Formats: sequence, C-alpha cells, structure tokens
Amino acid sequence: MNILVLGATGRVGSQIVSFALHDRHHVTVLVRTPEKIKINNGNLTIIQGNVLNKEDIVQAMQGIDVVISALDTDSTSTLSESMPLIIEAMENEGINRIITVGTAGILQSRITPAILRYQSTESKRKSTRAAEEHHKVYDLLKLSKLEWTIVCPTYLPNGERLGKYRISKDFLPEGGTEISVQDTAEFAYKQISTNEYKNSRVGIAY
Repeated sequence: MNILVLGATGRVGSQIVSFALHDRHHVTVLVRTPEKIKINNGNLTIIQGNVLNKEDIVQAMQGIDVVISALDTDSTSTLSESMPLIIEAMENEGINRIITVGTAGILQSRITPAILRYQSTESKRKSTRAAEEHHKVYDLLKLSKLEWTIVCPTYLPNGERLGKYRISKDFLPEGGTEISVQDTAEFAYKQISTNEYKNSRVGIAY
C-alpha cells in the first residue's frame, strides 16, 4: 500500500511511519525539514514542502492509496488551513481514505452530550485553541466526500506501547485520562486496513 503521512516529524507521525515501513508499505512524507527524518529505508520517499502549499500537497498525493495526518496545531492555524488543500487534492486524485489524529476535546461530552468536550465542563484544559483547530478539521471532513476517521486521544505521554487500550466511538472511554504516543500511533495506523470507524471520531484511552 502507498501511504502518505503528514506530520511525519512529530511524536505520533514518526511512530506511524515506523509501523508502516515495518510492514513493508511504501511511505511518502511531506516535510519542511527533511533532515529531521532519520530513517534510511528504500520504501520511504521524502518530499520537501509545506502542507500550506497546494502544489506540494498535489505532488505528495501522486500514486497514494491512503493518507494519515498527524499534523499538530503548533500554536498556529496550519491544521485548519491545510485541510481544505488536502481534501481537494485527495478528491481530485481519487483517494478516498484519510485517518487523522485529533484530540479528545472534539468528542461528545458525557456530561452534556449535545456539545463537545472542549465546550463543556468535562474538559480540564484552560486553552481551547487546539480543540477549536481540530473542530474545524472535523467539520471540513464531515462536508467532504472522503472516508475519514479521526483518532481522538486524551493526554499523550511518551510512555511505552502496551497494545491494550479502550476504544469508544464519539466519546472518550469513561474515566480515561491518558494513552501513550506509541499506542495512539498504533491505533491510527491500524485504521488503514479497516472501515469499522469510517466517518467517525474515536476516543482512545487506557
């Protein structure tokens, strides 16, 4: 399978790249700083570019079967500004499947199910800026023709890969407080081979 990973130099994205290469998939990454990619693998294609540049996105999409985005909010609007370009390029290239890594803040609140966690007292985060960015992406994907899954982890310590975690569609598993970067990456990566959570948000936690 030909997989495009966006956000490949981040904590979750770099782990996704490792999982995909381990399974002998061909992986393309679009990165601003290629020197940050420390992997030497014949199945890895590194494209230097920016997700905010339409031409770079179109180039990265050539021959791709599935897109995994682990783009971070990084205190900017890059996430929400790049998603329309990603969606347009995918639809033009006939690529249907995208998995993104979001945040538990955009899951439904268990206290007030009609609103999202970050909009309710359930969220303990003082700043809602990151969740607002992910909310924009969620709305854009809902309006698209793509088959999307948004993986929504809560607090993300580095930690080890346990391989066991709880999963809940549209909600955070009850009492869930954290999940490691490794397990989040593993779950997101596994979605390339299943449609179980197609067009859904998925809360994951220990």
